[in-house]
Amino acid sequence: MSKGKGKKKVEEVVKVVEKKAVAPLPEGVANIMSDLTKKQAFKKFMYRGMDITALMGLKIDELSKHFRSRQRRRLQRKLKPAYGRLLTKLNYIKTCTPQGEKPMGVKTHLRDLIVLPSMVMSVLNVHTGKDYQSVEIKPDMVGYYLGEFAQSYKRVNHGRPGVGASASSKFVPN
Repeated sequence: MSKGKGKKKVEEVVKVVEKKAVAPLPEGVANIMSDLTKKQAFKKFMYRGMDITALMGLKIDELSKHFRSRQRRRLQRKLKPAYGRLLTKLNYIKTCTPQGEKPMGVKTHLRDLIVLPSMVMSVLNVHTGKDYQSVEIKPDMVGYYLGEFAQSYKRVNHGRPGVGASASSKFVPN
């Protein structure tokens, strides 16, 4: 025992987060991408006159011709390596997801990523500056930025005026 001040032992509690293991599906089991054409039987999605399955077959250079000018310029200047890694991760998770289930979410800080047709039917957890907001990519989102679907600020609800407010600022119409 030491004669110094009474030092207390501090126990640290470590939170263990279980990660889901992603494994390839067995041979002959359909993945969620084979389900894409069946889901569109009810409502057919068209992006600038093209079907979503046709858009998935296009290369990025051909695809950029269908986007608006800002997105087209960005795609012509090539994607950063981080975007390519995220896209390959999304495609791998979609191939490992059984038909009829939602794919596992992938966390990302890339709010400026343009939603591409290959990302359709995947789940992304987009960073909002404080935490992650889950975004399920739908065909309607193609051509927009990821940040548009994960709001980074809370909507302001103006309340009653405070204590030091003047008489004119206390007036709140009904």
